[in-house]
Amino acid sequence: MTNYQVGDFLIRLKNASMAGIKEIVFPKTKLVLGVAKTLKDEGFLDSVEEKDGNLTVRLAFFAKKPVLNNIKIVSKPGLRIYINVDELESMKTPEVLILTTPKGVMAGSKAKKQRLGGELIAKVV
Repeated sequence: MTNYQVGDFLIRLKNASMAGIKEIVFPKTKLVLGVAKTLKDEGFLDSVEEKDGNLTVRLAFFAKKPVLNNIKIVSKPGLRIYINVDELESMKTPEVLILTTPKGVMAGSKAKKQRLGGELIAKVV
């Protein structure tokens, strides 16, 4: 067990992607489940299944290569990074941002539409 579950989950996804592994199993928490569902909605994951307190995640592949190439963890336990709506709207990057907002975990584009800010967990390239 680690101190920062979401960070560990994202790094395991990145390592599985680089190694060509199609499926990982991870202990389920609300935040990890929210991040996994957000990645699924954005097309980086094929499926997210809950079973016996664990989360089974299947990575999405396109032309035999994983869709998920690189993840950068932004907010860490020692330094939380928060952004408001104005900062979110001024960011013009092709990266997918994953945020925790008052209405749950969501992608940056969805947070812009709902005019929400929050903690910036990670950037997915």
